[in-house]
Amino acid sequence: MRKTFVLDTSVLLHDPNCIHAFGDNLVVIPAVVIEEIDKKKNLQDIIGRNAREVARELDLLRQEGSLSQGIDLSNKGKLKIELNHKSMNKLSESFSEINNDNRILAVALNFQEEKGKENVILVSKDVIMRIKADSLGIESQDFIHDTVEYNSDEVYKGYSEHYIASEKLSEFYQKNYLEVSILKQENKNLDLFPHQFVLLRDASNPNQTAIAKYNYKLSKLEQLYQGEDTYWGIKGKNLEQRMALEALLDDEVRIVTLTGRAGTGKTLLALVAGLYQTNDLKKYQKLLITKPVIPVGRDIGYLPGDKDEKLRPWVQPIYDNLELILGTKTISKLEDTLVGMNRIEIEAMTYIRGRSIPNQFVIIDEAQNLTKHEIKTLITRVGEGTKIVLMGDTDQIDHPYLDSVCNGLSYTVSKLKEQPMAAHIHFKKVERSTLAQLASEIL
Repeated sequence: MRKTFVLDTSVLLHDPNCIHAFGDNLVVIPAVVIEEIDKKKNLQDIIGRNAREVARELDLLRQEGSLSQGIDLSNKGKLKIELNHKSMNKLSESFSEINNDNRILAVALNFQEEKGKENVILVSKDVIMRIKADSLGIESQDFIHDTVEYNSDEVYKGYSEHYIASEKLSEFYQKNYLEVSILKQENKNLDLFPHQFVLLRDASNPNQTAIAKYNYKLSKLEQLYQGEDTYWGIKGKNLEQRMALEALLDDEVRIVTLTGRAGTGKTLLALVAGLYQTNDLKKYQKLLITKPVIPVGRDIGYLPGDKDEKLRPWVQPIYDNLELILGTKTISKLEDTLVGMNRIEIEAMTYIRGRSIPNQFVIIDEAQNLTKHEIKTLITRVGEGTKIVLMGDTDQIDHPYLDSVCNGLSYTVSKLKEQPMAAHIHFKKVERSTLAQLASEIL
């Protein structure tokens, strides 16, 4: 039997095309949701953009017939803007306040009375909305159409660990490579992605290890050439950092994704690799650094000053890392150094859209606060010769409609892992300080 999905405003503002994601079922948009969308359409951010996209999509669909009567969708489903089923009588016993959320709940509850409990589902990105629905006996669910597996043990981390015989490990050290076919003999289910890293352990003595990188063209595991090399005085302190530097310095890799907790060195390594290749090797014309401005309190527009002064508090972590790398001790000295280098640009993400960015090393920090649409918009700005680095902590989400398994960074990692021009590293060990490591693990 066809199910009825009642959509909350948050779902449409998260994904304007969500109405096509429910198969051959009935998709119901309460009239109050349209009113809420209308109030958001003038916002100059991703929420406003999505609200306008929803309006355009519904405007196109209404050419197929009356939305209030219901129209057929291309996936054999049906869409209806619901003007009825809005009585608050059954809801008022539990939630007496008349607000938009309760009006949406009332529509779902009245549909349930008509069609049966098992046939009506409220879909919302709002956790409180789902809790209220559950208390009323309404089945509810998150919108998981674009969710990826990200917290499970089997999530792609950019590297894997395998045990091999002692003689094979010795052979690897002698030749500096190992045929993948040899590794597959002892690991039948081996599945490697381009630019994936492999930690080889001696089966008889696990303390004996080697780090290899998968060469997908030659089907070989090749030893990392990095040793004690330092870049602007910085080198990889642990396994993940060494692998990350390898990916960041690899010309074949055009997009690198870095995930991990605060203090693992993501920003520092990306900046070092960018400075080295931009300033020393002259591979890129400019190092462009940006991050989304997702405020916990007031928006950036309430801060005094010009654009650069408004942006400074949001990009201060980047300046902190640059001070460490460049060895400057004052803000004025750092700014003078950056002006003198004339190859580093720190820009607000708002001004990236619409640009074409050729031959640059682009770093996007806090990418977990971007939607998949924003990530796509940024990557499509990339011109020839540009390398882009996306990094962030997927456990620290500030965007109201995103979470650890539903955000642009996680989505990019999942979708690009099989692509030859992409590499990914997930950091585990905190290197900022012993105290930071302790806090990360215990608090």
